[in-house]
Amino acid sequence: MTNSIRRVATDVGGTFTDLVAFETGDDGMRVVTAKSDTTPPNFEQGVLNVLSKMEADGIATADVDFMAHGTTVVINALTERKGVKVGLITTEGFRDTLEIARGNRPDFFNLHYEKPEPFVPRHLRAEVPGRMTYQGTERAPLDLSGLPAILKDFRAERVQAVAISLLHSYANTAHEEALLAEVTRMWPEVSVVASHQITREWREYERSNTAVLSAYVQPVAARYLGKLDEGMKQGGLKQSPFIMQSNCGVDSLAATSAVPITMVESGPASGFWGAAELGKLIGEPNILALDIGGTTAKCSLIEDGEVRIMTDYWIERSRKSAGYPIMVPVVDLVEIGNGGGSIAWVDDFGKLHVGPQSAGALPGPAAYGKGGEAATTTDANLWLGRINRDYFCGGSIEADMANTEAALKAVGDKLEVDADEAARGIIRIANNNMVNALKLVSLNRGHDTRDFTLLAFGGGGAMHAVALGQELQVKKVVVPAAAAVFSAWGMMMSDLRRDFFVTQLAELSEGAGGVIEHIFTEAEAKARETFAADGVTAEQVSFLRYGKFRYQNQEHTTEVLLDGAVTDAKLDQIAEDFREAYEREYTYRLDAPVEMVGIHLVARAEVGKIEMSPAPMGDADASGAIKSRRTVDYALEGRHLADIYDGGELSPGMTFNGPAVVEDPGTTIVIHPGNKVSVDTYRNIHIELGETA
Repeated sequence: MTNSIRRVATDVGGTFTDLVAFETGDDGMRVVTAKSDTTPPNFEQGVLNVLSKMEADGIATADVDFMAHGTTVVINALTERKGVKVGLITTEGFRDTLEIARGNRPDFFNLHYEKPEPFVPRHLRAEVPGRMTYQGTERAPLDLSGLPAILKDFRAERVQAVAISLLHSYANTAHEEALLAEVTRMWPEVSVVASHQITREWREYERSNTAVLSAYVQPVAARYLGKLDEGMKQGGLKQSPFIMQSNCGVDSLAATSAVPITMVESGPASGFWGAAELGKLIGEPNILALDIGGTTAKCSLIEDGEVRIMTDYWIERSRKSAGYPIMVPVVDLVEIGNGGGSIAWVDDFGKLHVGPQSAGALPGPAAYGKGGEAATTTDANLWLGRINRDYFCGGSIEADMANTEAALKAVGDKLEVDADEAARGIIRIANNNMVNALKLVSLNRGHDTRDFTLLAFGGGGAMHAVALGQELQVKKVVVPAAAAVFSAWGMMMSDLRRDFFVTQLAELSEGAGGVIEHIFTEAEAKARETFAADGVTAEQVSFLRYGKFRYQNQEHTTEVLLDGAVTDAKLDQIAEDFREAYEREYTYRLDAPVEMVGIHLVARAEVGKIEMSPAPMGDADASGAIKSRRTVDYALEGRHLADIYDGGELSPGMTFNGPAVVEDPGTTIVIHPGNKVSVDTYRNIHIELGETA
């Protein structure tokens, strides 16, 4: 391809490492996709393996102009407790902040409830004298005379990373900066991070825990990113890859290595950002995005083309555990343990459940024939003919139907039904779990799902999307081209992005406009400075401004987009915008003053974003793409003889009706009776739900 530009994205998942490559030139655009096994603990090897598949398809690593990379290495290190030993230095008197945590006991009536164990034991939590006030003034000077003894103890305990979190450092960073500099000077070999480097928001426990978790994974992430960078450059990559962040943007490898906690949910973030960008491309700015993988289903709501970003993020939170807070910008999502490998089981009361336990990749579903004996969602889909038993996993695995039947029969025996009915029940329960998750991000927050398009991706998204869409009465369902590697595609649509949060209380009264504008101006100057360090000019940087507001003296805030400079003349309109947003989410408004708690500044710059080229619309007749017909059980609508389409043969302009199934190596699209299907100019599949037959 002449005058070509080549952009590549790789996404490391729990089972597979995905790749999407775009080669654009005078002759148009060529898209290459590939999958390779994920290779823990040496995750970088899986990336190198999938790149070798790309090279076999004609794109050399040395010819790549831009590369983005997403990884689960941080979340894996946290959940599997594979980080390093951390020492915490905090303000005198606040050594036990991590231990005290919050009173948000989810298992409320359990009198024996124990809070999650801190990542830093008490003997590794040290204190230094000195105090800032919440207004940022110094109450007591910082005293570092005891620091040598603290570091000596840390060395003796074989501490590998130091976290620093001082009281009210969000308001004034001077003490933390001084302590950080001294630790670095006295112990240059140790990994060290201070809370102000991650966030400038208040809430002492959340900020301290975030600093600790960042320190906990920093050496692991830095080692991984270093090996990845080295391997890429040995393969001929011209520049270091950009790393996908949890805020739906990419950042430089150097910046991410310094504060790796920012990529804790980089995989889901890229998929949801891709959903937002695709929505804009096809004229659907309001999207319910659904990502179904092997273990989990994740969903997020996109309104007016914007993904909602929050900092109230927790890991390992459940009905029995409060979990751990991470105060970094993360895409607002709901995640449940329902994926293709989710195990079906019957409780002591004869009630059927699906998930959250998963068969994983090994032994996997019973149909894999690798020792799995429990029935999973995949087994149910296979047994009902929704998945092609002769084209299982794109033809790479021979489906073990005898083992599948035995697993489903074991569930059915407990329910006193046959294998067919057990499989239907598994699909219904799984769909119900996913509908409830989608309601949490939509109906429960005051959004009418009839105004939204359901966009489903991931290996299992398209299999359940129509049933979920019909339940929620969405406008239509869209399955993107290359849905199985859509998260990697989303990285190619991402900007270089950094989010800046600053806590600053301000009543919306006369004079507040100037105060708020000054905070934004300072944050924008800081953003330009950090981007300049990575060679990004001020002219390349654009900003989005958000204010975090609340009714006076409430605990939590609602975020509102601010248009342009903030002045006193705009305060009344800002307050009204807050009241409208608050009422939509909580169903009421109060006759109370409104105050700002802080700002959220989004700084973005384009670094390698692709522009999709539409293909010409062709003939509507899709009959040439039909490869067979078979009976499919739709779980709710009964059994129907369905047309089976080869996804690779569908081209822009084609239309057809359900019942049908579209198959390609990465995903299966189940199209119900009464559905009307069309293929758009970007090869995405649009499904109009209509009336079921």
